[in-house]
Amino acid sequence: MTTAYINRVATAVPHHDVHEAFQTFAQSMLQDDRHNSVLFRRIAEKSGISHRYSCLAPSELSARGGSNGDGFYTRRHFPDTAARMRRFEQDAPALAEAAVDRLQLGSERDRITHLLVTCCTGFSAPGLDFELIERCKLPTSVERTIVGFMGCYAAINALKLARHIVRSEPSARVLVVNLELCTLHLQETKDLEEILSFLLFGDGCAASLVSADPIGIALDSFHSVLVPETRNLITWSIRNFGFDMVLSGQVPATIHTALQDGADEILDGAPIGSIDLWAVHPGGRTVLDAVERAFSLVPTALSASREVLRSYGNMSSATVMFVIEGLMRSVAPGRTGCAISFGPGLVAETMLFRTGA
Repeated sequence: MTTAYINRVATAVPHHDVHEAFQTFAQSMLQDDRHNSVLFRRIAEKSGISHRYSCLAPSELSARGGSNGDGFYTRRHFPDTAARMRRFEQDAPALAEAAVDRLQLGSERDRITHLLVTCCTGFSAPGLDFELIERCKLPTSVERTIVGFMGCYAAINALKLARHIVRSEPSARVLVVNLELCTLHLQETKDLEEILSFLLFGDGCAASLVSADPIGIALDSFHSVLVPETRNLITWSIRNFGFDMVLSGQVPATIHTALQDGADEILDGAPIGSIDLWAVHPGGRTVLDAVERAFSLVPTALSASREVLRSYGNMSSATVMFVIEGLMRSVAPGRTGCAISFGPGLVAETMLFRTGA
């Protein structure tokens, strides 16, 4: 049976580092609630995040209320879903193009047979797939698939699909693009849990090439862990004023229990100590802590994930690919690894891999 490989990964983020600006703006929504304002500051300081990037400039956040504010986000005058989608259509294609350009496909672009795009933060038709064909000069015969609205674990599902394609068509060369503009969905609220959920998120894009060429990392197997009776812990719903997220504080503990109970199936019977590399979606500091405890990992095991969290925050489906890209740059061949992403369901999507040449 043909083995599929991620030959290389490239990443891109927008120019604007908005982490401090978003924290200040979020805290302004709590200005009448001293207790929660103080609590927000404490949690923000312990978030493990130093930078997040956005297609929005810091100047587009206005704490002034009323309809005369000049920001994309103006207190008491937040944009509706139509305005947010217009901004997505404006900014998403350029970010996706930047990530693909960094793959340096060169003459290889003429050999791309399939294009997979994951996104849960914006939609239009014709959409990103058509934009990428035109902007990146891909063959017009390329087979296109959108993996939409699956949330943070979508990249693992896209890699699973790319593996199926390569195993059935060994000459296939699959371009996978994971694009998210999470910062377009900030909600105006005084609910501390809702505000904290958007303390995590940033914008980013990853592009990867998957083929049968034995270069990069081999995709060995995949496993899904769906936790019963947890579907309300993470939700992502389209509403009048953007996409509305619920991210329960119970998520880390639930992930810990699910991974601990499912470790044998996730690792296909291999002992935890046989896994050299961990590419875990950094859904937040407490999520990474839960994974570390579930597998009894040494503190350095998730250093690649913690570094991505610190440098970029949570970019939904793109994030685990940032982690994998970092590992591919720094890890010697012949190592075994496990990738894990989490999302609505509650589901953990997992992948076993090996580093090759």
